[in-house]
Amino acid sequence: MKQNILDMESYALEHNVPIIEKDSIAFIMKYIKAHNIQNILEIGSAIGYSAILMASTNPDVTVTTIERDETRYMECLKNVKKCNFENKINVVFQDALEVNLSNVNYDMIFIDAAKAQNTKFFEKFKYFLKPNGVIITDNINFHGLKGNSQEIESKNLRSLVSKIEEYVEFLKENKEFETNFYDIGDGLAVSIKKDEK
Repeated sequence: MKQNILDMESYALEHNVPIIEKDSIAFIMKYIKAHNIQNILEIGSAIGYSAILMASTNPDVTVTTIERDETRYMECLKNVKKCNFENKINVVFQDALEVNLSNVNYDMIFIDAAKAQNTKFFEKFKYFLKPNGVIITDNINFHGLKGNSQEIESKNLRSLVSKIEEYVEFLKENKEFETNFYDIGDGLAVSIKKDEK
């Protein structure tokens, strides 16, 4: 298992695939253990790095992970197989915004996909969260650029960072969820679904 993780880290570096920072995944794995999380939905598999680490925290943990890029999806399947996690991780090849879910509820949803779509992902998938479930979003600081969008020269990057800033405001103002922000890795948002009174 350890060698497989190291191989994935090397592959990600070599092929310029963004994977979660080590501090961030360590925090999430601790969170899964501490809150007895068993059923996880991940938006954005990439090569399966975070899905495999999350699934490895506990024998009872299962992960459904969604990836729209075919090359990454194939690599993810390969890595899941190498770790013998086919019965713990279900990899879905589709755009997350087009996925139709029914009769499923998750303890945790992990958003780590196209940053500009974070709000859409949150709004779509929050309905599949159990009461007191949690949505964790990665890259909230976006390489330290959040809060400085006006100073960014690249128009595309400026637009992306301002969307992340809007998402942070959306989380802060969201009455259905209590969100805490952590300056870990590239920034994590942990949004806990409030009890419906």
